[in-house]
Amino acid sequence: MDSTSVVNAGEALFRPVRTGNAFEETVERLLQAIRLGVVGAGERLPSERELAERLGVSRVTLREAIRALSDAGYVESRRGRYGGTFVNESLPGPPERSPSGKVDAVALEDALSLRYVLETGAAEMAAARTLSPADRRHLTGTLAEAAAADLADYRRKDSRLHLAIAEVTASGSLTTAMADARTRVNQLLDRIPLLPPNLEHSNAQHEAIVDAILAGDAPAARRAMAEHIEGTASLLRAFLS
Repeated sequence: MDSTSVVNAGEALFRPVRTGNAFEETVERLLQAIRLGVVGAGERLPSERELAERLGVSRVTLREAIRALSDAGYVESRRGRYGGTFVNESLPGPPERSPSGKVDAVALEDALSLRYVLETGAAEMAAARTLSPADRRHLTGTLAEAAAADLADYRRKDSRLHLAIAEVTASGSLTTAMADARTRVNQLLDRIPLLPPNLEHSNAQHEAIVDAILAGDAPAARRAMAEHIEGTASLLRAFLS
């Protein structure tokens, strides 16, 4: 397949919202971008003017959404020549788990099934493309960041790598679907503990996935991603079912 420019996850997330729930959806989109690592810790969000245009909302609505996220501890506004809205270096933790930790089994399997189809397909599709040097740097860079992440930031860096795989497929629709599916999965992952041995294994699997994509081996990329996702699914079922 021919190489085309990499899709930007920010473009997929900062798409026009529905007017009926403009404030709520604006908060959701901004929070997705932060939690999935599309806008990293300490980084600046796009300008107010740009965000309002891309989301299709008024500046008043955007300011209200940013204020809500600021009050919740996710962003801070800075004034001056180099001012703007910046993601906080330290983000609020996930909500406390219920005593049982259980979730609806049907909802769990639905989220896991969707993730399996999207992510194995994305890995296969990425490997089938002729990747540009920028695509390759994007994958290796996000892989390195995930491998070096500490426990507090691992979920975001992990999410960012998975989104990078979708981005290099050059499919905006797939990247959007992946971001939404990953948000659902992260809400489940936030309810189980981060286990260091699992993270070590996960990082090794990440490397195998990216190696297969860079080598252009689509079947191997799909197999490696399937193995990786099935491991995460086993943990989720063990803790939450």
